[in-house]
Amino acid sequence: MKPTNTQVLFRQEPHGFPTSEDFEIVKTPLPDLAAGQVLISNLYLSLDPYMRMLMGGGWTYSGNPMTPGQVMVGRVLGKVVESNNPDFTPGDRVVGRLGWQTHAISDGSNLDFKIATKKDVPLTAYLGACGSNGVTAWVGLKIIGNPKAGETVLVSAAAGSVGSAVGQIAKTLGCRAIGIAGSEEKCRIVTDEFGFDACCDYKRGDLAEQIQSVANDGVDVYFDSVGGEMLDTVLPCLNRAARVPVCGVLCQYNAEGGCYGVKNTRLIFDKKLRLQGFLLSDYREVWSEARAELEDLVASGRLRYRETIATGIENASEAFTGMLRGHNIGKQLVQLM
Repeated sequence: MKPTNTQVLFRQEPHGFPTSEDFEIVKTPLPDLAAGQVLISNLYLSLDPYMRMLMGGGWTYSGNPMTPGQVMVGRVLGKVVESNNPDFTPGDRVVGRLGWQTHAISDGSNLDFKIATKKDVPLTAYLGACGSNGVTAWVGLKIIGNPKAGETVLVSAAAGSVGSAVGQIAKTLGCRAIGIAGSEEKCRIVTDEFGFDACCDYKRGDLAEQIQSVANDGVDVYFDSVGGEMLDTVLPCLNRAARVPVCGVLCQYNAEGGCYGVKNTRLIFDKKLRLQGFLLSDYREVWSEARAELEDLVASGRLRYRETIATGIENASEAFTGMLRGHNIGKQLVQLM
């Protein structure tokens, strides 16, 4: 007897932070497999800020906003349980954008990769440090930031899955890593567990002074996932010809009303700064290289990470909103099975 599929659907555009009213949980029967398809039992769901943009609010970065009634978009780690596709065998672990659901039928086109088990790399790392978050950190820092040994790398959201990886990768390149996080406890984790040289608590209200006190020689690379007022504060701290990889705009995802207007834009010209937004999908050709390097770093203990794991698909929306509010540390996952 085939299992029933439990799905979380997008119901309506949120006003500000999402609430339970913006989602709908349904149970649907699973059809028989067609030729070339596989049935996947989803084990873990990855929750990430970009999902909020897909729920509406004028964002166009993906070109494919969700419509009411659609299964919520998201990456999943799952196990193949039935296969009519010669490229997959029951028992294979796969990662792909399969959505907020307990099961998925796929022809393989929406799968990112098949996991080749590596010693000392936990399975869930392939949704975080060795998955899209780690690869985002790798691409943004190494390709766009292009840091050199001895330079200072400043990282926003440093206690999160992407930010924590950025600082640790920077350390392997011989750089000084400074984080920005939202509490004394998160700053302690950033320095004591993730090995950053220093961390600034933006909620204290004196972020510019904190950065200047720990980056006496200025900042050469600023990895930005927040934007807005924080970017405005950081711009005067950047050195001439500094690079700013931009992987997100956390301050705006749930904002109601107008966007924050950055005031220090003249510094982009004065200091010859380079700000570049990027999407991970534009760098598919390096995904395998990046993942292999990240696997080695995790296996050797040089890349540490944390996970915040909710249990049960019925709790996914609450965990999602909590992640957007910064309640998680490291990677936010939902254990589905």
